Amino acid sequence: MTEKEYNKCVDLYSDNLFRFIVKNLDHTEDARDVVQNAFEILWKHCTDVPFEKAKSYLFTVGYHNMIDHVRKIKRITLVDEFKEEVKISEQRVHDAKKVLEKALERLTEVQRSLVLLKDYEGYSYEEIGEIMKLNPSQVKVYLHRARISLKQYLVKMENVI
Repeated sequence: MTEKEYNKCVDLYSDNLFRFIVKNLDHTEDARDVVQNAFEILWKHCTDVPFEKAKSYLFTVGYHNMIDHVRKIKRITLVDEFKEEVKISEQRVHDAKKVLEKALERLTEVQRSLVLLKDYEGYSYEEIGEIMKLNPSQVKVYLHRARISLKQYLVKMENVI
């Protein structure tokens, strides 16, 4: 990949990658760090990565950096005293965006990433499999389970009202 192609990658994919990472991390500054790190790694390996594979490579690197970041934060964060179900049932949310964000937060990291890559970013099952190191059948099964979990949460009236 040439320097010109690398710059084109930055222009084409930085917003999409940032949007994907910030949806998962829910913290803008951390997401910027993860995205910057992904582009730094792409720059270091630009001779090995063809331009056609740059998008998949960036999302794969970004996804794995995000997982590492989440694991690091979990080690630092204190454990909550209250169960997640109690917190959700006490809060009344009237905004659809907030309801969807709460529903996404309840998913595992893998399920959330699958839903975001497929439904928000529009990737194919094969592309998601490359990014997350899963085969297309696993992507379909995990995505189906994530959607069932979302549906079960969203159909409960107390979660939506």
